[in-house]
Amino acid sequence: MNYTINARNLGYRELNKKIKHALSKESGKNITLDLKEILGHRYIGDGLKGKVKINIYGTPGNDLAAFMDGPEIEIFGNGQDAIGNTMNMGKIIIHGDVGDIIGYSMRGGEIYIEKNTGYRCGIHMKSYKKKVPVIIIGGAAGNFLGEYMAGGIIVVMGISNNNHPGNMFGCRDIAGNYIGTGMHGGIIYIRGKIEGYKLGKEVKKMPISKNDEKILNKYISNYKKYFNTPEKINLNDFIKLIPYSHRPYGKLYAY
Repeated sequence: MNYTINARNLGYRELNKKIKHALSKESGKNITLDLKEILGHRYIGDGLKGKVKINIYGTPGNDLAAFMDGPEIEIFGNGQDAIGNTMNMGKIIIHGDVGDIIGYSMRGGEIYIEKNTGYRCGIHMKSYKKKVPVIIIGGAAGNFLGEYMAGGIIVVMGISNNNHPGNMFGCRDIAGNYIGTGMHGGIIYIRGKIEGYKLGKEVKKMPISKNDEKILNKYISNYKKYFNTPEKINLNDFIKLIPYSHRPYGKLYAY
């Protein structure tokens, strides 16, 4: 079933009521929902479950897909802050840039960002058994990428034609400072050279293994499919960042 909602004259609460009402009528079925003229409407897709595809035309507001558990959301425009906050399962595809704290405490699912992300992307990401959250960034990332990361995968590709000139993050590099600060789980893959001063003291650089190549091939192929990107990406250009310890602050506490 296909539904369309035009949000031009709707507040975010009214819009979200209409979304939940439309989905409740076809519970258990495959549903595609087109949201038109979205402009800063918050909390779209929060807590949604099931076989749902939501196409968003415009720029949604903060906390898109918070606690989402299964649906797919595709944004034909930019996104704001806290997309995928504590997301459990599902997929988010963004044809543009996004703001800060993307994937905060994300514990499953996949987020694909065509261009750039702001500060603290992937903070407190975690994984559990077969659930491994993934964030794929086509452009660059701001400061504190993967801060306190406890699990999951982040890939930053720095595709040249998607990079901003630098004013968005205060630097011209593929990633800002304090990468992996407090990181104690998961993996960050970055395409290109990263100076040591940019890294949190809790992470170390490692070469790419055959298993890493399989992971990168899978998610880079998805990225190219979603965004029709022709650029050739050499896996040898990537570095891998992993934590030194799973308890980096263990000595700060007495037991």
